[in-house]
Amino acid sequence: MFTGIVRERGRLVAVERTGAGVRLTLDAPETAQATAVGDSVALDGCCLTATAVENGRLTFDAVPETLARTTLGRLQDGAALNVEPAVRAGESLGGHYVQGHVDAVGRVRSVEPEGDAARIWVEAPREVLRYCAEKGSIAINGVSLTIAELAADSFAVALVPHTLTITTLGALVAGDEVNLEADVLAKYVERLISR
Repeated sequence: MFTGIVRERGRLVAVERTGAGVRLTLDAPETAQATAVGDSVALDGCCLTATAVENGRLTFDAVPETLARTTLGRLQDGAALNVEPAVRAGESLGGHYVQGHVDAVGRVRSVEPEGDAARIWVEAPREVLRYCAEKGSIAINGVSLTIAELAADSFAVALVPHTLTITTLGALVAGDEVNLEADVLAKYVERLISR
């Protein structure tokens, strides 16, 4: 379980193909310091298990299912990633409940400056949009955000200067792909009502 509050921006130092999967090695010294092999860490919103921790670096294996549903399979050496260790009992829940289970990949339609802030429009598939509500929560590349506007095929989020600086979202441009995770509470409500 995560909160969508990014703790560190990591840098990908190695991408190794392992049959149908990929082994990712990330330079993330703050997170590595508090991570043991077997711990869950979210990379751009995707929950992965640390398989090695050494000298400020973390290694993860991404299997075909993960690669098919996320942007992780298209990453290259040097890529910046949002990093969040799993929330521990007693820690503040500053964002919303984020599972690290990416629902789909969306595409940035536009990035519109609003003073020091920005409004980002993201095209999303119906299976994500059905759970979106204005002022509801969504995770983009692992960052907990509030939906500012909805359209038939997209939604907008307003990013404050801190988010633009601390996360990788400040570098997004039109056409970029992003990992999307809808609010899990909306999924459970739908499931209960459909019965």
